[in-house]
Amino acid sequence: MDWSAPFEQLQPGTRFSTPWRTVDERDVLCFAAVTGDHHPQHVDPLWAANSPFGRQIAHGLLVVSLAAGLVPFDPERVVALRRLGDVVFKRPVGLGEQIRVVGEIAELKPMGPDAGLVALTWSVRDTEDKLCCRARVEVLWACADAAADPHAPDADGRVPVFL
Repeated sequence: MDWSAPFEQLQPGTRFSTPWRTVDERDVLCFAAVTGDHHPQHVDPLWAANSPFGRQIAHGLLVVSLAAGLVPFDPERVVALRRLGDVVFKRPVGLGEQIRVVGEIAELKPMGPDAGLVALTWSVRDTEDKLCCRARVEVLWACADAAADPHAPDADGRVPVFL
């Protein structure tokens, strides 16, 4: 997939996969510190060892956040995250495990002269290719002739709003 392509060149059904990333204890502890979610399932190895999962696991929202970081969005093309939906967590991601995103363009919707809405399906998978999480991610993607700043006022002083 060409992450630098303008909206007009994208095609539904185009698939992609990302590099692998290891989820480690530092990721989990930093995420807990930032979010305030210190559930012992994530941050307490002794408590987690006696849990139904038998080990510490990454926060589900951390897994989604790491997935977002793995997808190589071009900042010149992807203007904004519009929606994250249909997120389903299928299996836990333990500390030291690797994940990657496999996905495709599900839908394209023109939103105006400067950008369009790109809906992507994501499958976050582990090294055994087992599904850990799936989601539908919608982003605002710049067109070929889009202004350098899609939120900049036009010649009449109007700022575009994408609804």
